[in-house]
Amino acid sequence: TIMKKFGPDLINEHYYEFDTICDATQVRQDAVDELCNMHFDPNEPELDFILVVGGFDSSNTAHLLEIPQHRGVRSFHINEASCIHADNTLLHRTIDGGIVESEPLILADENGVRKTKLRVGVTSGASTPDREVQDALGRIMMIHQNSLQLS
Repeated sequence: TIMKKFGPDLINEHYYEFDTICDATQVRQDAVDELCNMHFDPNEPELDFILVVGGFDSSNTAHLLEIPQHRGVRSFHINEASCIHADNTLLHRTIDGGIVESEPLILADENGVRKTKLRVGVTSGASTPDREVQDALGRIMMIHQNSLQLS
């Protein structure tokens, strides 16, 4: 309708397109991009994985998973801490929207030995409570400690 009313020559005077992403979401996307950069930086240790915590129905949170997935960084999107199970598996959302039970969250090396230090990148959706992120990290740390005791 703008083109009909003003014509193609004047469209730029009557139409303005801009990015509508909120600041909180942009900051999170930039942070995940930085985590991916760190993962591939030869001067930094690689990340074991990136964990995205937030609603499975949030497109902004789902996009936080897309960034590391497209860059080849092992990553998972959970909606709550209870998705991380004591047997070292997790229920997570895939980049295509499916909900699946995964392979082990914390991997061992080719000799079956677990790393003593775990390096995890973490982000969350803008409306995800901090407590949910803290609980998820607590579960990961308990699984990691238990796996070291069993090794």
